[in-house]
Amino acid sequence: MPDKKVIHMNAYAIPEISENVFWVGSKDWNRRLFDALIPLPQGTTYNAYFVKGNEKTALIDSVNPGFEKELEGKIEQISSVKDLDYLVMNHAEPDHSGSIPYILNLAPKAVLVTTEKGAKMATMYHNIPQERMMIVKQGDSLDLGGKTLKFVEAPWLHWPETMFTFLEEDRVLFSCDFFGAHTAFGFYDDDVEDLISLAKRYFGEIMMPFKGLGKKGLEKARELDPLIIAPSHGPLYRNPERIFEAYSDWTVGKTKEKVIIPYVSMWNSTENMVKVIVETLIAEGIEVCLYNLANADIGDIAKDLVDSRGIVVGTPTLLGGMHPLALNAVNLAKVLRPPFKYAAALSSYGWGGGALNQLQKILETTKLEIVGAVDVNGPCKEEDFDKVRELGMELARKIKEDSE
Repeated sequence: MPDKKVIHMNAYAIPEISENVFWVGSKDWNRRLFDALIPLPQGTTYNAYFVKGNEKTALIDSVNPGFEKELEGKIEQISSVKDLDYLVMNHAEPDHSGSIPYILNLAPKAVLVTTEKGAKMATMYHNIPQERMMIVKQGDSLDLGGKTLKFVEAPWLHWPETMFTFLEEDRVLFSCDFFGAHTAFGFYDDDVEDLISLAKRYFGEIMMPFKGLGKKGLEKARELDPLIIAPSHGPLYRNPERIFEAYSDWTVGKTKEKVIIPYVSMWNSTENMVKVIVETLIAEGIEVCLYNLANADIGDIAKDLVDSRGIVVGTPTLLGGMHPLALNAVNLAKVLRPPFKYAAALSSYGWGGGALNQLQKILETTKLEIVGAVDVNGPCKEEDFDKVRELGMELARKIKEDSE
């Protein structure tokens, strides 16, 4: 296991993750939202890496717009930016590629290394001319002099152009978004006690819709047998098996005897039913994750979607349809493609219904088995609670009998 070597010079402390391999990224402590959707309670990082060979140098990825000067300053503490030979773009999303034009402008001889699809995106996003790009494909390599970069295509993790870069001599895998986590805390995996939970949240938000291709990406990563995994967000793994084991479950959609219950309630009727089904499921030995959508963190919901076997949606009727918070949650779950198999619904209404009908139409477009639903007009009565208990027991039975 490599030591935590850090270069202390001028303004920046630069960790040396392997011999002549440096972290030159940025910690964004204050960012609290990603993609105008994903909460970042612990901020995030934009990891970039500088590899210094005996003959050539390479920068692996860059940083989010606004952090260009910091990236430049860190590189300058190791080697002159103007002498940079290669800039590897594993992924074209702006939080990784946003500083590419800035660096290429400072480094007149540097060549952008990317996949064929990445080259098209580099032109589209950053107007990089073709003569400044080197297109690589699966198995191609680049010799820096005692440091060999091998390129591994990893499409749709999570854009079509994504790839891994593997430093063969040091066995460092630069995996870009794959194996990432949104947190500005710590540097290595053993620095962050709850890292696997953060990585699971990130997987649910970013990688879960592509878990089939994620399984292939995991196989490619394992074959490389890295000593260090260096993603583009969050801590680096000096213990790769730790994240490999987690991804081996998540990428095949392995679920638990677990139900997630996102709900919203306006005048307590829906919430009262939710409370009854929660107690019923717990009594049957089912793990329950309950989220009041009025104040829930979407990232936490995404995390628990990763391994839940069932979902119960609670929503009142509002103006003839589902409450907008519940509708948003159900649509988000559809987009993220979680592996759960069973669904149930709890709904209530006052002067007119409609929420349950809308929800059932949405669920019918999925492969979920709809176990049942309870729809109540006005305040819940004891016979309504009895129906909820029956529904909870039937859902629990389905979950426990699932042949996993």
